Amino acid sequence: MTRARAGAGVPAAVPAPVIFLGAGVSMYLGAALAVGLFERAGAVSVGWARLVVAALVLAVLVRPWQLAWTWRSLRAAAVFGLMLGAMNLLFYVAIDHLPLGAAVAIEFTGPVAVAVVTARGGWDWRRIVAPLLAASGVAAIGLGEVDWAGAGPVSWVGVAFALAAGAAWAGYMVLGRRIAAGGSEPDPDAGDDDGASAAVPLRRGMASLALGMATAGLAYAVVGAPGAGPLVADVGTIGFVVLVAVLSSVVPYALDQVAMRRLSTATFALLNALLPATATIVGFLSLRQVPSGWELGGVVAISVAVALATRRGTPPPSA
Repeated sequence: MTRARAGAGVPAAVPAPVIFLGAGVSMYLGAALAVGLFERAGAVSVGWARLVVAALVLAVLVRPWQLAWTWRSLRAAAVFGLMLGAMNLLFYVAIDHLPLGAAVAIEFTGPVAVAVVTARGGWDWRRIVAPLLAASGVAAIGLGEVDWAGAGPVSWVGVAFALAAGAAWAGYMVLGRRIAAGGSEPDPDAGDDDGASAAVPLRRGMASLALGMATAGLAYAVVGAPGAGPLVADVGTIGFVVLVAVLSSVVPYALDQVAMRRLSTATFALLNALLPATATIVGFLSLRQVPSGWELGGVVAISVAVALATRRGTPPPSA
């Protein structure tokens, strides 16, 4: 199995940070579009609809019913999906009580914990310095965007939900890495063609993602479905929801599966710091939002952290 073919359309020569940047651009474009839907439905209902539609799109693309499944693999996909859904919905509640930048900074405690705890090898200085630099960069970007004069008192409810979202994010990374690395059951339709058989593990990871999202959609329907009616009121709105789902969920989470097969859990967790840095850069290039000194410092800190993490090398997909 070659890593290029395992990437299923994303060549192995493409560096992991570039994959993360692509995922970040797609995610934040989708988030910008989703703001227009908040006038029709609440944030939680929009997030739930996004999850359900993304599950349907992925199911059509990867056809999970054509793969062989065991109770163990189905259970793993379901738990993975519940963690992913919780990560999104908990964060929506957090930003309803906190400024977005503060919520992002607090939530990133999850990836930092994963980066430190799961790092392999000896306790060299890069193992500690890289996550700390990444966390500092995210905090500088996130907290630097907060208007503290008008922010009001700190909402401990928001802090609690942001921490819970961070814990769910950590769980998503650990479970997602296992699913991405463990999809090795044969596809009966693949035949003897090397290219087809090489794509099976990634396809199974995508199929697990589709099943997980579907599970999350069913499980969280009790909080998301009641307010989602306006999102299916007309064809134009439905199409808008589909576009948001593809940009915010299908593309970034599919690219996560590609990255997870190439990277250790610790490196994957640390590279997620590129997401807020990407938002800052996209805001400057597309919206002419000039970054503050704190934001520029955060981008620099994250860039150094990523350089340290990727310089250590990454294990093969089976590691």
